[in-house]
Amino acid sequence: MSFPLPSRTPSGPRRRTLLAAAAGTFALAGCSTPEPSSDTTGGSPSAADRARARAARDSMTLAGRYTAVIAAHPGLEERLAPLRAEAVRHAKAFGAGSGGTSASSSPSAPDPASASASASGSASASASGSASASPSASPGVADRPKDALADLASAELALADERTQALVEVPGELARLLASVAAAGAAHAFLLTKAAK
Repeated sequence: MSFPLPSRTPSGPRRRTLLAAAAGTFALAGCSTPEPSSDTTGGSPSAADRARARAARDSMTLAGRYTAVIAAHPGLEERLAPLRAEAVRHAKAFGAGSGGTSASSSPSAPDPASASASASGSASASASGSASASPSASPGVADRPKDALADLASAELALADERTQALVEVPGELARLLASVAAAGAAHAFLLTKAAK
């Protein structure tokens, strides 16, 4: 007498289960976080204001990294320009350039068009400065385009993780915004990782 073989289902959770759990976690964190009482003492900004300002700075720094990679590898501009524009929109959503966060101290301009122009201008300036200049004249940008894409993916993923961890420390509306931007950053990291292969 033969016994039927057990089905060969993979062990561990399925991708849909993980995605549903992540979405539920974001919703729960956004909805259940109590609004803190205003903890401003002596004119210092509240924890929410500090978190919002940091998120705006982080998004502008990320946009600056995109600008540097585009300047070093102009062939990637078509692929990276929309992701860079998203980083700028995220910074604006967190209040960059609205008085609360100074965009002038950030590595890139808040306007995607002006930043693209400055990126192409710096790339042409570095190319005209030396005929044998490598494409990665920008400091901190990998020489190979695939490595530069992988570095951007790592930066996006690290920032998404940091924002996810910060959800429990901020009030509901800001937590929802952080969760949304963290999810977008994780999607950007996935796209960049796929492009780097």
